[in-house]
Parts: sequence; structure tokens; C-alpha cells
Amino acid sequence: MKTNIQQRLQDLHNPLLVLHKALVDSERIGYEQTIGAIQSPNHFLQLLTNDPWFAWLHPLSELIVAMDEALEEKEPLTTSNVDALVNQARALLIPSETGDGFSHHYFDALQRDPDVVLAHAEVTKLLGSRRGNV
Repeated sequence: MKTNIQQRLQDLHNPLLVLHKALVDSERIGYEQTIGAIQSPNHFLQLLTNDPWFAWLHPLSELIVAMDEALEEKEPLTTSNVDALVNQARALLIPSETGDGFSHHYFDALQRDPDVVLAHAEVTKLLGSRRGNV
């Protein structure tokens, strides 16, 4: 049975996975339109991990992995551990037209892909509506 702290992290983790998938799918479409077809799932995995086109997604991927690891720990999660991950999500998911790195690419993805907008809305609704709890 999950503790409240574990549930709190899981409640954020799931919509972040949906957002991550929407961003990956959006970037894949852009890549294939610009560079050419991706030949196989293995080729796509190689691109996701090694190609500069997808490098901007790494901070979100790393945050999700950190959440996965925290949820799988044998030791109980602490409020401060979860707070740190939630705050990291809040800080990361700020789109910026004039920024660079993740924030700028994130802004661009929000401008071009309605699936990214919907996934972003779910995450920000969760982060905003329960600012003290999530």
C-alpha cells in the first residue's frame, strides 16, 4: 500500500510521463520532416539518447528517472525528497520564448503541438491547484 507521500509523487509522475511522450512524439515528427524517416525503434532510441536534436529533452527524462528511482526505493520517501522533485518539475516546466535550452524548446513545442499543450495543462493544473500538497 502506498503512503500519502508516495501517492503524491505518483500523482505527478504519471502526467509527466504523458507530457514526456507528447514531447518525444512531437520531436520525432519534426525530426522526420526535417532529416528523414527513422528506420526502427532501436534507431529511434539511439537518436533519443545521442542525437543533439533530442538532447533538450534530457532534463525531463532525468527528472522522470529520478522519480522512478524514488518510488522504487526500499527506504520510505520523505516529504523533503518529494518536495525537491516537485520543485524541480515546477522550475523545469516554464516555457520561455527568449530562453535557451529546455525552456525555449518547450515553448516551441507548446506553440506547434496541441497534444503537448494538453499534457502541459494537466501537469500545470496539478502543480498549481495543489501547490502546497504536490
